[in-house]
Amino acid sequence: MSSHDHAHAGHSHAGHDHHDHAHAPATAPSCCDGGGASATAPLPASAGGLLLRIPAMDCPTEEGQIRRALEGFPDVRRLHFDLPARALTVDAPPASWAAVTAAIARAGFKTETLSAPPASEDTAQARRKELVRLVAALVVATGAELLHFLAPDGTLWHLAGMAVAALAIALSGLSVFGKGLSSLTRGQLNINALMSVAVIGAFVIGQWPEAAMVMALYSLAELIEARSVERARNAITGLLALSPEQAEVRQPDGRWARLEARAVTVGAIVRVKPGERFALDGRVTAGQGAVDQSPVTGESIPVDKAPGDAVFAGTINQSGALEFEVTRPAGDTVLAGIIHAVEAAQGQRAPTQRFVDRFAAVYTPAVFVLALAVAVGTPLLLGWPWLTGIYKALVLLVIACPCALVISTPVTVVSGLAAAARQGILIKGGVHLEEARKLKVLALDKTGTLTEGRPRLVAQQVLVTGQDAALVVQLAHSLAARSDHPVSQAIAAGLPADALPVQNFGADLGRGVHGRIAEQDLVLGNHRWIHERGQCSPELETLMQEHEAQGRTVSLLAGADRVLALFAVADRPRATSREAVAELQALGVHPVMLTGDNPSTARAIASQVGIADVRAELLPQDKQQAVGALSAQGPVGMVGDGVNDAPSLAAAAVGFSMGAAGTDTAKEAADVLIMNDDLRRLPEVIRLSRRTYAVLWQNISLALGIKAVFFALAVFGSATMWMAVFADMGASLLVVFNGLRLLRGVAR
Repeated sequence: MSSHDHAHAGHSHAGHDHHDHAHAPATAPSCCDGGGASATAPLPASAGGLLLRIPAMDCPTEEGQIRRALEGFPDVRRLHFDLPARALTVDAPPASWAAVTAAIARAGFKTETLSAPPASEDTAQARRKELVRLVAALVVATGAELLHFLAPDGTLWHLAGMAVAALAIALSGLSVFGKGLSSLTRGQLNINALMSVAVIGAFVIGQWPEAAMVMALYSLAELIEARSVERARNAITGLLALSPEQAEVRQPDGRWARLEARAVTVGAIVRVKPGERFALDGRVTAGQGAVDQSPVTGESIPVDKAPGDAVFAGTINQSGALEFEVTRPAGDTVLAGIIHAVEAAQGQRAPTQRFVDRFAAVYTPAVFVLALAVAVGTPLLLGWPWLTGIYKALVLLVIACPCALVISTPVTVVSGLAAAARQGILIKGGVHLEEARKLKVLALDKTGTLTEGRPRLVAQQVLVTGQDAALVVQLAHSLAARSDHPVSQAIAAGLPADALPVQNFGADLGRGVHGRIAEQDLVLGNHRWIHERGQCSPELETLMQEHEAQGRTVSLLAGADRVLALFAVADRPRATSREAVAELQALGVHPVMLTGDNPSTARAIASQVGIADVRAELLPQDKQQAVGALSAQGPVGMVGDGVNDAPSLAAAAVGFSMGAAGTDTAKEAADVLIMNDDLRRLPEVIRLSRRTYAVLWQNISLALGIKAVFFALAVFGSATMWMAVFADMGASLLVVFNGLRLLRGVAR
């Protein structure tokens, strides 16, 4: 935000308003079929959402199919899938509920309407039942194998073995068959269809013990994989547990009572003792103490709090009892806003993720055709026995599942987003997480970004004679007090005067403010504006240059025909600015200062933080053009916090905004929010982006490499269906755990 853009009236500088404005259904790919995997928070029953139980939905495969079935519904604003509970919450108007359930039914899934979200104990019980069922299936499949190897020859024993194998398949695979048949009837090829064909084929050619074991192992491995994926999703939603469910609230009679946090109203007074967490957002009204804000802002050092300071849900009061007035309801805290925004961001697929989706869409049918070629071609061309060719084709079908490949990208991206959120960095989508690694240039605004944004009036001078100096000061104070720009606020705070009524008040972005006071048309503007008005003189230029050489920002009060007074304010660079700039340069990123301030002041601040490339006296459109011009050097990032930075933030490859000092407009336009305004988070975003990209391609290489090896073994070696299942599920678990590595070192 330029130090001369005295035009922020009407925009909040509270800086902690995070709006979840991404309500479109997420479309991130899911395991095996390119569907979606979302971790969005479940909608409460009171919100009017449609709550469904879908018994056949137990894998991201089905989640993706249901997502695609609902893609054409504009009324569907948001979806939440709870795979362990087989539950789906649909945020849509009641008038569209019948059409939604009909669309899900056409996709092959029966639905049951619920009156409330499934309780956590019900979910845990369902998980235990499923685990017991699959373990039982594995035991029965082992019995079928023992019968096959140990039982004497004879039709009776053979039939008994087949019956035991069929029981194992029924225990573990009926839902797989149902979903596979549904996919085949719709002309889709996914893992359920491949596994159904492979198991039935193995049973038909007499490999029934192996068919039973393959189905049992596959279903058990799918359950383990689903739990592993949950860990990445819960890395975000688990932050909600940081907020206590109860708060100590002062009652009308003065006593204190513990109430449910969600029942506490805005304006209530809450008490937090040392060692306790804040359950709600608010503003301190009594007491002093240090608060650990790391769960929300990532700050490692506790922040001192006194009356008037903001506090956030999920943070920890480390010393001194504090009383605060609640400013937000439980569902609208800053912590909840971070969680909802990151969850919504998971629906934005990164470029690598989209590439994998396209690849998987071609890969699965291609492997199915290859399996048919092996089943028919090897006996005809190579003279292999038909049963051998068919068996090798079935092994190919088992290993063909693109599950490990497709699941590798969303798990990695979600882990990266969670890792960033835990460090006080809110990234609005996987695409921005991935694009940050490419940045070659980072343009930074000066005031409020590189500097603290809290300038103070350090010099003032009335420039006209024969006019009451006190009146001139009062005129300047009256204009400055109407603006919420930091420079104007510094002038107003530094001038001891009473404000006069201002008529026709207005602001000119990048220049200053104007208004009519006591029948005089006045402006309070920067050097550039006064020059454009033709009111600069050589003497005034010299005077301004003296202040600007000291790193001060000069504002001038002018009437219709002359300049009345000069006011100089000074702002200090942030303590972290120089370190952040040095880290950016070490990463190969070229820092550039873009500011509306004068060249002398800009160069003075730039020299203190280590920036050599300075572009000064820029209007908002000039900043936007500068970002475009810098793009010739490579992808450009922009860091800003003000209304006037919004165009350049939108124009940049990745826009960064200060989460605390930034205006709502800047935060809406930005792709990344730095919650604690610590500029050292900028190089951390780039490092995290590079780590995420490296893990993405490690996972892709692992998934494809393992499959390539087993393709060769399946056709020309002695790979069995057992080996294929272990290889496929092992690859899936391997890429999941590799993606979860991004969460290391940031756990709270």
